[in-house]
Amino acid sequence: MSNYFIYILQCRDNSYYTGVTRNIEKRLYEHQEGLIKNSYTHSRRPVKLIYTEDFSKPLDAIEREKQIKGWSRKKKEALVSGDFSNLEKLSKRKKQ
Repeated sequence: MSNYFIYILQCRDNSYYTGVTRNIEKRLYEHQEGLIKNSYTHSRRPVKLIYTEDFSKPLDAIEREKQIKGWSRKKKEALVSGDFSNLEKLSKRKKQ
């Protein structure tokens, strides 16, 4: 059973926000209603939930959130669209 979720929101300004929560419905409501004034999404509402992954262990969810936050926009878009071949290409290090 899933107890923790990572999620990606698309904001009104077309930026992405990645977070982690135990209750996805409640957290989405908080973002949408602007209940957390210092949140990245507060001034970028409305938001749209575009991706979730579920985890049974909180540390696994937090680790995945940090990983995705470090990704480029194109890589996040490949994940959201399920384009795993492009995701793999974007994961390869560029030669310097």
